[in-house]
Amino acid sequence: MSHEKIPLAGVIGSPIAHSKSPQLHRHWLKTLGIPGYYIPMDVASDDLGNVLQTLPKMGFVGVNITVPHKERALELADLVTDRATLIGAANTLIFRKDGKIHADNTDGYGFIQNLHQNAPDWAPKSGPAAVLGAGGAARAVLASLLDAGVPEIMIANRTRVRAEALQSEFGTRLTVVDWVQAGNMLEEATTVVNTTSLGMIGQPPLRIPLDGLQKGTVVNDLVYAPLKTSLLLEAERAGCIAVDGLGMLLHQAVPAFERWFGTRPSVDSATRAAALR
Repeated sequence: MSHEKIPLAGVIGSPIAHSKSPQLHRHWLKTLGIPGYYIPMDVASDDLGNVLQTLPKMGFVGVNITVPHKERALELADLVTDRATLIGAANTLIFRKDGKIHADNTDGYGFIQNLHQNAPDWAPKSGPAAVLGAGGAARAVLASLLDAGVPEIMIANRTRVRAEALQSEFGTRLTVVDWVQAGNMLEEATTVVNTTSLGMIGQPPLRIPLDGLQKGTVVNDLVYAPLKTSLLLEAERAGCIAVDGLGMLLHQAVPAFERWFGTRPSVDSATRAAALR
């Protein structure tokens, strides 16, 4: 009879009830036959440090971190990966056997894997990328696009100064474009990414002119509620390769699950269906 501790993991945020991560990880645990659990935890900012110290003692092997704790989690960790440092946020914590908290960020990885899976002919080096937004998600996208060899990134944000801050940090391959001119970026871009929440259910629509979209351009919306945003519908009409945002959520979870539970899950149609349930 085995007396191994049952591995526990979960996701910490506030609010957290909307998170799709629990149904995703539970699907993998069940289909892979792993005796573990993954639970959502609504934790206030003031309590985050205490909670992270306590969880390993309760049998937790790690947690995902989401809004508003991603930056703070980085400060509370003992060890931080290069990519988490570059992005300036942690979305994945691993509680090591020696008691140390290891912070990683798999958002950029998830973003790139989603493009490779759903736009197999995507060629990052083929031309400039156009990125909408300058928040936390944009940081992960910028870091991974630059890493993938995109020659130039045009970035537009409603508050221009935030885009300029990213430019000073990520370097000369970034060009800041005024939000009112954002539609013009689409004419030369071979990759287009919306990292804003515009177009999401309950948020204002994304009101930039899309007539500049070129046939064959890979267009990715990180918004996945609705799955088919107006940007993606318009992209399909223009003959672009439209990639929805759900895949990024699925793929960013893969390395975390593997680190915690020791088995690498795959992202397939059953995975998508489980996340959408």
